[in-house]
Amino acid sequence: MAEAVSRASGSFRRGIEYILGRNTLIGIASLALLAISGYATWHGMRDFIIGVSATPTQPTTAPLTISTDALVIAVVVTLTFLMWLMLRETFGGWREFRNRVITFILYVFLAIWSIGFGYGFWWALISGEEATRTGLAGLQEDARDASAVIAARLDAVRSQLDSVVSWSESQMAREETSGGSCGTPSGAGRGPLYNARRSVRDGVATLRDGMTRSWLEPVQAEVEQLRASASLLEGGTVEERQRAFEARASEIRGSARNIAARSNELGKATAAEMRALAETVSVSPGQPGFSCYDPTLAQRLTQAAGQADQPAEVMLRDAAFSEGPAGVANAVKNLWTNIGTYTGSLVRFVFTWGNPGESTTDTGQPITGRDLIALLASIGIDLGILVLAILNPPLARPEMPRDLRRQIRSAVDTAIARAPSEDIEWVRRHFIYHRTASYLVIPNLYGADPKDHVESAKALAMNQLAGVLDDLDLIEWPSPGWPKSWDRQLIKGDLKKLRDEETEGSDTDLSEIRKSWIAKRRAKNADLVLSEKDAAFETADPLRNHGLFSKAERALEIAGWSESARRDIEVYRLVDTEGLTPILGVLNDNDSGEAPNVSG
Repeated sequence: MAEAVSRASGSFRRGIEYILGRNTLIGIASLALLAISGYATWHGMRDFIIGVSATPTQPTTAPLTISTDALVIAVVVTLTFLMWLMLRETFGGWREFRNRVITFILYVFLAIWSIGFGYGFWWALISGEEATRTGLAGLQEDARDASAVIAARLDAVRSQLDSVVSWSESQMAREETSGGSCGTPSGAGRGPLYNARRSVRDGVATLRDGMTRSWLEPVQAEVEQLRASASLLEGGTVEERQRAFEARASEIRGSARNIAARSNELGKATAAEMRALAETVSVSPGQPGFSCYDPTLAQRLTQAAGQADQPAEVMLRDAAFSEGPAGVANAVKNLWTNIGTYTGSLVRFVFTWGNPGESTTDTGQPITGRDLIALLASIGIDLGILVLAILNPPLARPEMPRDLRRQIRSAVDTAIARAPSEDIEWVRRHFIYHRTASYLVIPNLYGADPKDHVESAKALAMNQLAGVLDDLDLIEWPSPGWPKSWDRQLIKGDLKKLRDEETEGSDTDLSEIRKSWIAKRRAKNADLVLSEKDAAFETADPLRNHGLFSKAERALEIAGWSESARRDIEVYRLVDTEGLTPILGVLNDNDSGEAPNVSG
C-alpha cells in the first residue's frame, strides 16, 4: 500500500480544540464554582452547628454512629449536586414548561440555602476579627456614654444643690441683718429664725457634700476607668480570644449596670432627704411644725429631688464574638433574621458603588460594607453557576447539525453520481467495523484497473469522497507512530499494528480445538475411527488471524472491486463526535435520496 500524507496535525488540532473547547472550559469552570460553593457551604454549615451548640457533642460507642462532620459533608454534597442537577434540568433542551418551573423553584430554594451558609464562611473570612473588635468597642462606648449621662445628671443635681445652698446663705444673712426672711415679721439678729435658717443651710450642704463623696466622685472615677480601658483582646487561639471577649464584655456590662444601680439607690435616698427639707420649710407661720417658711427654697428642693429621683437606664448594644464557629453562627442568624434589610442594603451597595448606607439589624447592629461584600461573594459564586448553566445547557440528546448532514449527503450523492450504475447501498459496503471503531475502506486510486474505465471512475469517486469527509474532520488517517523518521519507533503507528495483526494466528480458530478434542478421544481409544468431518479438521492447517486489512479486502470484494484494486487499500477511521458517528447517521437515514445530475 502506498504511503499517504499524514493527517496528524488534524488530530492534534482536534485534540487541542477538545481540551480547550468552549464546552470543556465551561464545564471546568462550573466544576470549580461548584467545588468552591460546596466548600463554603460545608464550612459555614459546620461552624453554624458548632456555634449554636450549647454543649459539645458527647462521644458515643454506638456501632452505627455517624460523626457530625461526615453527616454535614454528605448533606452538602447531596444538596449541592441536586442544586446543579435542578439547574441543568431547568435550562436543558426539550423539557416541558411545567417541569422547568418545578425544578427552578427547587433550585431557588437550594441556592438560598447555599448562599445563607456560604455567607457565614465568607463573613468569617472577611470581617470576623474586625467585627469582634467593633462590637466590643461599641459596647464599651455605650457603657461610657451611659455612665457619662449619669455623671452629667449627678452634676446637674449638685449644681441645683449649690444654688439651694447659696439661696439659704443669702436668706440667712438677710435674717441676721434685717429679719423677716421666714414669712413672718422678725427683728435683726441671730434669733430662733436665724438658727432655723442655718439648720436648713447646713442640711442642704451636708446633702451636697455627701452626694459628691459617695455618689458623684465614684461614678466619675468609674467612667474614667471605662474610658481608659483597652478594647483589644489577648490570646493566640480562637477559644482563648472568645473567653477573653466574654470576660471583657461581662466586665463592661457589669460596671455600667453597677453605676446605674448605685446611682438609682443614692438618688432615691437623696431625693427623700431633700423632700423632707422641702416639707420643713413649707409649713406656714402659725401652723404646727413651723420653723421657717420659705416657699422658694421648698420649690428648689423639690425640683432637685425630682431630678435626683429619676431612674438611670443603661441601653447597651449586643456585642457578640465574631470569630470562629460562634461568629459564623451569629452572622448566619443575623442574615436569616434580617434578610429583607440585607437585600435592600446589598442592592444599594451595588448601585451606589460601595455605599452601604446606615441600615441596622433588629438588634441595632450596623450592616457594614464588609458584611455586604461577604454576601456578594456568596451570591456571586451561585450566580456564576447559574450563568454557566444558561450558557451551556444540556441537550435532550446529541444531534447532528443540519448543515453537516446536508454536506455529508451531498458528498455521498456526488460520489454515487460519478460511479456509474451504483447507489447508496454500494457506498455503505465500504464501511466496516473492527475492534472499537468503524472504518472507511477504499481501493488505492493507483490500484484500480486502468483498462476498466468504469472501475477507474468509481475509484476516483471514492477517493474524492474520502477527501471531502477528511476536510469535514469526519475521518482521519491512521496515526504514523513516533518518532516518524525512526526505523524502530518507540510508539508504533496504526498501520504497523494492523499489519502485525495479520501475521498472527487466529485466536478463534476451531481447528485447534477440534484437534485437541480428537487427541483426548484417541488417547482413550486407540482404535478410534474418525468421521470424515473430524478427519478433515485433524489435517487442516492453522488459520491466520484476519484483521482489518483482511476485512477490508473482503468488503471491497463484496462491493465489486477487481483483484488488482483489492491488493492495495486505504483505511480511514471514522471520527466519533459527541457520541455520534455522523457519516453512518447519514448513510442509515433512507435510500430515497436521488443523486444530483453531475457529469463525470
